[in-house]
Amino acid sequence: MSIIDPRTGNPMTAEPTAENVSADGERPPVTAEEVIIELNAGNIQQVLEASMQVPVLMCCYSPADDSSSKLATILEKLAIEYAGAFLLGKLDAQSNPEISAQLGVRSVPDVKLISQGGLVDSLQGAKPEKEVRAWLSRYFPAPAEAPPSPEEEAEAALLEGDAATARDIYQNLVTQYPEHYAYQVSFARVLLAEKRGDEARSVLDNLPPEERDAPAARGVRASIEFSERALSAEDIAALGERDDSEAQFQRALRQVADGQYDAGLEALLTLMKRDRAYNDDAARKTLLQVFDALGADHPLTVAYRRKLFALLY
Repeated sequence: MSIIDPRTGNPMTAEPTAENVSADGERPPVTAEEVIIELNAGNIQQVLEASMQVPVLMCCYSPADDSSSKLATILEKLAIEYAGAFLLGKLDAQSNPEISAQLGVRSVPDVKLISQGGLVDSLQGAKPEKEVRAWLSRYFPAPAEAPPSPEEEAEAALLEGDAATARDIYQNLVTQYPEHYAYQVSFARVLLAEKRGDEARSVLDNLPPEERDAPAARGVRASIEFSERALSAEDIAALGERDDSEAQFQRALRQVADGQYDAGLEALLTLMKRDRAYNDDAARKTLLQVFDALGADHPLTVAYRRKLFALLY
């Protein structure tokens, strides 16, 4: 069914039909007017009824609240990108307190997924785009050509050697979502890539204790510490074809410092097999330091603990 504007009698959205979806499941582009509705007392019931035909996302927000306005903007973008897979109903909770109370909204932002007239799921609090996409993916197929998220753009820039762009992206995300601590850890990782280890350590030091001790933060901190111990890339290159224990150890240390944990762990294990006594058992001690940095549950920790146990016993 179409949703009718009570003020004009005109359809507010196009009626979903089989023709709206191509044979390969892709939907044609839509406009904001076709998939986004400002909710109020005059149309809320019709929108709920429309959920019998097409899922509805109700975004309860306040224009005066910066975090909820940002989430509303993200959802507007995604509603168009998903091309009619769901309708987006935006409710200004501050201007519609009675409707908000009926929907059980206690704070904004609050997003509710309605289907067949009933609540399917909800999403509370300010969330970055990546988390919103992950939540939507539980219920809707992702668009065929979804644009890259800011995090994906940052990681792509980092892979291309453009750490400055990655830093700008993560710095912006940290500003927008100060309590999303994964962004601060990624920001520290990018600072380290720019050889700004002291600044990276400062970012990690300012995290809450439980985040500071989490595997991701410990991994970056380990990279900082290993980068301080390891030879520079130029010095590693200067080792040339040297294959003695010291050269092997320094290459492994550089790999760990660069986040190439698998290669670094394998090199350390190989050194243990070849020269266990090197530098007072330095290879084994460094392996244990990497395990501690990655965390006990990290797949590489589990795998290489087994290899180390097999070698020792």
